[in-house]
Amino acid sequence: MDFSFKRIKFEHNVGEKDQKIRYGIGTGFVCISLFTANAFLLLFGIALIGSAYLSWCPAYSGLAMNTCSGEAKQ
Repeated sequence: MDFSFKRIKFEHNVGEKDQKIRYGIGTGFVCISLFTANAFLLLFGIALIGSAYLSWCPAYSGLAMNTCSGEAKQ
């Protein structure tokens, strides 16, 4: 039995502009969720803020996308 799977690499794939957008939208979702008590918006906002902080998006890795301009920071 083989349990091998394609491993997603952790390479920075979120550029500065994309990072700022993720911070803004994520913060907006978190603020809205505090007033509406919506857990989905809170989790989605935290996920966006986390991906902006790490400069890595798992969806981008799966789709082989990269919004970093030039050389990726390590």
